[in-house]
Amino acid sequence: MRTFKAPQPTTAHLRIHGSTDIENFAAVIADYQRLHPNTQVEYSDLVAQDIYTRHLRAGAGDRADLLISSGMDLQTKLANDGHALAHRSPATAALPAWSQWRHEAFGISYEPVVIVYNKRLLRPEQVPRTRRQLLALLRDPAAKLAGRVGTYDVARSSVGYLLATQDHQLGSMAGALQAALGDNRVQLEERTGPLLDRVARGDLALAYNVLGSYAQARVDAGAPLGIVLPEDYTLVLLRTALIPRTAPNSAEAGRFLDYLLSPRGQAMLARQVGLQPIRAADGAPLRALRPIALGPGLLVYLDALKRRQFLEAWRSTVQPGKAAADAP
Repeated sequence: MRTFKAPQPTTAHLRIHGSTDIENFAAVIADYQRLHPNTQVEYSDLVAQDIYTRHLRAGAGDRADLLISSGMDLQTKLANDGHALAHRSPATAALPAWSQWRHEAFGISYEPVVIVYNKRLLRPEQVPRTRRQLLALLRDPAAKLAGRVGTYDVARSSVGYLLATQDHQLGSMAGALQAALGDNRVQLEERTGPLLDRVARGDLALAYNVLGSYAQARVDAGAPLGIVLPEDYTLVLLRTALIPRTAPNSAEAGRFLDYLLSPRGQAMLARQVGLQPIRAADGAPLRALRPIALGPGLLVYLDALKRRQFLEAWRSTVQPGKAAADAP
C-alpha cells in the first residue's frame, strides 16, 4: 500500500484497491489531489483476484472505498451479489451502454487485447496478424518457437481466465490454438509485466492475449516490441470501477470515479497510464474490435462447475504433462 498525503490539511480520505500498477497510477492520484488538495489517498496495487477476495474477507479496518480492476467478470459478480453501491452522475450517464451495469459497475477505460512480439526475433513476414496465422506459425517447425511463446496462466490470472473464456465463445480456433501453445511448451505468467519483460529481453519471441496498454508503455519506453491487434477479432477489456456497499468514504469514492470519467481524468489515464478513453469509444467504428460488455453474461464461467471443467480442459491441452501428473 502507498499513501498519498493530502497537500493541504486533511479533511477527506479515500482508500483504493486497484490492479493498475502504482507507478503509472500515481500521476492520476496526484492530479486528483490538485483538484481536491484536502484528500488523502491510499492505494493498494493488487491482482484482480486479490481485489475480489480481499473485499469479501475485509474487516472493518481494511475496507476499500473504490475497487478498480481489470477483472470485469469478478467486478460484475460483486455487483450481482449485492456488494456494490449504485452511483449516478452526469459522468456515468455519458458512458456507452455496454460499459456500465446497473449503475454499479463502470468501465473507465477501453483496452485492446493484443499479440506482442520481439522485433529482433520475428521477421516482418513471420508476424501473425490473425489467430489462423498464429496457429500456422506455432505449427511450423522452422519457426523454432518451442519454449519461446508466452501467455497468462489462466489458473492463476483472473484476467487470463476471462480472456481465454471469451476466446472460446467468440472463436472457433480456440481449442486448436490452445493445443498448439501446449505443443510449444508455452511459458505462463500471472501478471502482464513479467510476461512483457521476457519478450523484451528476448527470452520469448511473442506473447498472446496481452493487455495492450502495458505493451504500448514498453514500446514508448524504447523496448524492441511490436504490437498486433488481431484482424479476425480483437477483444477489448474494460478496466472497471465499483464502489463497495461497505465503503467508509463512498461520497469521496464517487467524486474520484466522476473525476476518472471526466475529460480531464480520461486524458490523464491516456497520457499517464496508456489507457484508451472509454468515452471516445462511444460511436467510434469498431472494425474487428469486440468490447467485452459488462453484464450477467460475464457470470457464466464463474460458475464453480463450469470453471473447473474449463480449467481441466485448458490444462489437458496447454499443460498436458502437468495435467497427467495431477490426475488421481
